[in-house]
Amino acid sequence: MPYKEPVGLDTIPGIAVIDAHNALYQFLSIIRQPDGTPLMDSRGRVTSHLSGLLFRTTNMTVRGIRPVYVFDGTPPACKDGTIADRRAVRDAAYERWTEARAEGDIGEAFRQARSSSRVDAEVVATSKRLLHLLGIPGVQAPSEGEAQAVHIVREGKGKYVVSQDYDTLLFGAPLLVRNLTLSGKRRMQGRQVAITPERIALDAVLKGIGITRDDLIKVGVLMGTDFNQGITGIGPKKALKLVKNAQFEETVKKSRFDPGEVLEFFRNPPVTDNYSLEWRTPDLDGVVRFLCDEYEFAEERVRKAFGGGSVTPAQKTLGSWF
Repeated sequence: MPYKEPVGLDTIPGIAVIDAHNALYQFLSIIRQPDGTPLMDSRGRVTSHLSGLLFRTTNMTVRGIRPVYVFDGTPPACKDGTIADRRAVRDAAYERWTEARAEGDIGEAFRQARSSSRVDAEVVATSKRLLHLLGIPGVQAPSEGEAQAVHIVREGKGKYVVSQDYDTLLFGAPLLVRNLTLSGKRRMQGRQVAITPERIALDAVLKGIGITRDDLIKVGVLMGTDFNQGITGIGPKKALKLVKNAQFEETVKKSRFDPGEVLEFFRNPPVTDNYSLEWRTPDLDGVVRFLCDEYEFAEERVRKAFGGGSVTPAQKTLGSWF
């Protein structure tokens, strides 16, 4: 995609409105043992998301980024198919992960384990608790978190949306930043790959390909989104051509697909103004009690995240930033 601009953490200060579900899924997928087992305490409770949330959030904050995490609400009915498909993929991946571990195939086990990750109610609840102790605001969306994140940015209360999902652009995100919550070196397809943040400006995309945002929504619907499967045989180039030639309605009619619900959801998703963005001084002792006493984190590592030896003289510690 020619509209991606690589950026460094130090070059994108300001309020970052983060799709929380997307970020938590990344933490659960990536922060695992070599055989794919997630980080857990002695009681078998998964802690990968808490580790990722702590270290990535503090890393952003000391670089002048003010994170806000937006949590999903009730998904729309048009997403039921996607949710069912994803559940089936997770269940199948979990079975293959179990088989690979039993066979001693560590590489395959790790790959399958990543696909078996899921963000459940316990993950969300413990994440919200940690963010509260960190003094980081969380926003509860009435429906899709990315739609609410876009609303916050479009209202001028945030600088950019953070998500891996390109559907965020269909919701009208003026500026999308990808890879912010997982930048660094990652093992992909058996080799180490450097993953860096990148930003995409919606205006530049629309101007570059010569369409409106509503056209972009139609292109997305033809190709498939989180809310519809798309039409068989239609990829990016063909979808764009059909939309530019005013053949969208004709195409969906032939496919016997009524796009009305999906189009309306992208154009006018449920959002709320009932939220407060307030960054408070972090409760370091509370974080230590929560992570170390309850979930058996090493206290030295937790305290280091708040400005220990990893912070250079040119950087602010988390506490001094507020």
